Parts: sequence; structure tokens; C-alpha cells
Amino acid sequence: MKHQQKAYCYGLGAVACWSTVATAFKLSLDYFDPAQLLLVATITSSLLLLGILACLGKLPLLAQSIKAHPTYYLLLGLINPTLYYLVLFQAYDRLPAQQAQTLNYTWAITLTLLAVPFLGQRIRKQDWGAIILGYLGAMVIATRGDLLSLDFEDPLGVALALLSTLLWAGYWILNTRHQGDALVTLTLSFLVALPLVTLATGLWSDFQLLAWQGWVGAIYIGVFEMGIAFVLWLMAMRYAEHTARISNLIFISPFASLLLLYFLVGEEIYPATLVGLLMIVTALVIQQLKIKR
Repeated sequence: MKHQQKAYCYGLGAVACWSTVATAFKLSLDYFDPAQLLLVATITSSLLLLGILACLGKLPLLAQSIKAHPTYYLLLGLINPTLYYLVLFQAYDRLPAQQAQTLNYTWAITLTLLAVPFLGQRIRKQDWGAIILGYLGAMVIATRGDLLSLDFEDPLGVALALLSTLLWAGYWILNTRHQGDALVTLTLSFLVALPLVTLATGLWSDFQLLAWQGWVGAIYIGVFEMGIAFVLWLMAMRYAEHTARISNLIFISPFASLLLLYFLVGEEIYPATLVGLLMIVTALVIQQLKIKR
């Protein structure tokens, strides 16, 4: 199999994983609260990533990396998975999954804005158009199409979903400033986060994890959302001869996710969600275009 074909296979595998997680979040939150769900998912993902590193012979890199940059990895673990998923799960707990998922999808637009002060990058004219279109799409979703009234069904849920984009974009900005092994960095993020997530569960929830359905959902999230999807995407990027073609696969995910939410969760898909999602996806495509002089 040619390298680009392998890249497509790995990329589609990652997209398939990501397409299921909104459904998994929503179903699992019926049995575990956000802190409990994150605790089990973090333990699961940590064990999985340690196993992958062991197979690759990279376990010694964990100690070397954490000794070299302890503060950096503590900050990473605090942001992702601790704060990011606590905020995101709260948003899913308050909003219809289609709204939480699609609002969270604007993180790439947030990343463009944060790259100016933190990475010294300039915003092109087409980026400004994409930013305006993307956030208009987010407003369409948040108000269910009633833009003029600005009537949010759950303002706190919308704020949490948008806050998650800020945290996720911040996490990737920190990653760009560090040239370590990506898989080692992710594993350390989860290992450092484990005591933080445990503390959060003790403070804001409890450890009465009795529902087997919650365990199944949390383990699924830990394996596929926080583990395998990331590894598959790394493999896709490694084999890709044309990175842009692989990156465009990600646009399949939100539409496939809406179908799963409709059939498995039973959510009625609002017309405003589809309109807003198309606006956001269009904005992301505009960002990727290379404008010739």
C-alpha cells in the first residue's frame, strides 16, 4: 500500500473515532457526572498510552521529559485533560450534544486569534472573513437561528462550550512551543492530570461509580477519544504525502456525528445546527486556502 493510501486509512480511522464521541459523551453523562466520567476515562487513556509507549520502547522518555520540563507538563496536564474535559463535559451535560459538539468545533478559529499574541503570527484578510463567518455560525447554533433576539436557551452551557475552545487552542499553542515526542507529551499530560482529576472528583463529586453503563462509556471515551484517535492521526500525518488532503478528512466528523446523535441518542437535529455547522466548516475551509497574489 502506498504511503498516501496508508495515510487515508489511518486518517479515516481517526475520523471514525471522533465521530462517535459526542454520542458517547451524551449517553455516558446519564450515568456518571462530568468529574466521574473524566476520572475513569483518564485512567483508561493513561493505561492505554503507557502500553503503546511500552510497545514502542519509549517508556524511558517519560522520566527524561518530565525531569527536563516539570512545570511545562504540569501546565499541559492541568489544561488537557483536566480543565478542558471538565468544561466540555459540563457543556454536554447542559446542552443538546449537537450544540455542544458544533460550538466546540470552532476551536481552530479560536486558535487563529490566540496565535497572534502568543506565536507572533499575523491574521490574513481571509482569516478575518473566516473568523466572522465561523462565529456567526456559532451564534446561529446557540440561538437556534434566532440571531436578532440573542435568546440563548442555556447561556452557561454555551459559554462553557466556547470556553472549551479557548482551552483546547491554548493546549495546542503550548505544544507548538515544545519539540518533544508527541505521544510522550500526551501520555505525560494524562499521567500528570490523574491526581488533579482525582482531587476534582473528591471535591465536586464522589467515587460512587456504580452504573456499569457509565463504566462502558467512560472506558470507550478513554480508549477511542483520548487514545486511539490521536495515535491514528499521528500515523496519518507521518505517512501523508499531501497533508492538506488528510487534514480535510476532519470535516467528515461533525456531519457523521450528527447522524449518530439522531439514530442513537434520539436528538432531533435542528435546522439551525445544520446551517451553523455549514458556516463553521466553510470558515475552516477558507482558513486552509492559499490565496495567490
